[in-house]
Amino acid sequence: MITRLCFLLGFALHGAASADPTQDANRVLGSLINVSGPEVKGAHDAEFVLIGHHAYIVSMANDVQPGENAEWPFVYCTLSVVDLKTMQVVKRVPMAKGGQAFQNATLPEGACFVPRIIQKDRNTVRTFFASEAPGKREAQSYYLDFDIRKLAFSNRLEKLKIRTRAGVFPMQPKRFYEDAVAAQGFRREPKDFGLYTIDSFKQFNGQTYVVMNNYPGGQNGLAILNKKRDTFTVVGHFNPAGPERLTEAAVNRLPDGTWLAICRQDGGTANYMFSTSPDGRTWSAPAYRDIVPNGGSSKPNFEKFNGLYYLGWQESTRVNGVSRSVFNIDVSPDGIAWQRKYRFATDKSFQYASFHQHEGTIYFTVTQGDSSPSRKERIMFGKLE
Repeated sequence: MITRLCFLLGFALHGAASADPTQDANRVLGSLINVSGPEVKGAHDAEFVLIGHHAYIVSMANDVQPGENAEWPFVYCTLSVVDLKTMQVVKRVPMAKGGQAFQNATLPEGACFVPRIIQKDRNTVRTFFASEAPGKREAQSYYLDFDIRKLAFSNRLEKLKIRTRAGVFPMQPKRFYEDAVAAQGFRREPKDFGLYTIDSFKQFNGQTYVVMNNYPGGQNGLAILNKKRDTFTVVGHFNPAGPERLTEAAVNRLPDGTWLAICRQDGGTANYMFSTSPDGRTWSAPAYRDIVPNGGSSKPNFEKFNGLYYLGWQESTRVNGVSRSVFNIDVSPDGIAWQRKYRFATDKSFQYASFHQHEGTIYFTVTQGDSSPSRKERIMFGKLE
């Protein structure tokens, strides 16, 4: 007990928290760069990897109007390369668009949605995305490789796979749904779109974990990505038994080895709920926690840098009436005692952030905008600390 108190006292005294979280956040906001192309009217939900002196950032985009929607066939995926020394975009490369022909296949018409990215080997990053046309066909997730020497995508399009209790299948929403039904009697209505890997990839015990979710279906689970980077194995599901609709989550492992998930809620109180697991397979019923008293419906973050957990969550408070305009980052050495480090408050919004550390610096992407109600107009990139 004395050791723990000394540890927490050191955490409080050595600058983990901020004397002025809003002022510190404003300094960060002032240094961000826009990585979306000048033709882009709507952009959202970026993810990235950092290799050498460059960031490789994938995001959804469209050249028609602000925002994103799985029913918009003109939503495509794109990749931006940023030089970390100059903090300038050196190249933007189109990634995938409905109807695009590849050497071995042609994408069906529909939106290309929620891209993700991971380093595959020294010279290659692998990107993932879902091809969707709600109500017209079952969505399918794909992967494409990007050569970082040539700054070009492969011309081969490959289908991702999902492994469930029933076997290995093409990665489609119905397989994730059927596994939840078999595992825990999941009762929500099935959807033919909306299956994504929503959280950042995380490494534990030599394996790559990620949160899978079905946004329109209100379904969440933990998965492992295999070493070939072509199959997601569903480990466990965490869904409420009650009426709450939990749609997106972020997870991490605590010092004692247990898992903790923070889950977005749509409808109801709109506040985040938390679920725990001893092994990633069986999860507690999601419940509220005092550390997040007034959450708003949006994607959370749960990372660990330099021995501290970083919990990012959207506050329901609005700046000038703008949705998703306040975002908090709280830090903790143990996942129990939390202190505020940043409070981003801007009428440009601060939503769907992603954070990664590279060579001692924490970088991040975030969706922002100027005038549309959704503020989903561009992807910004910069240094947190």
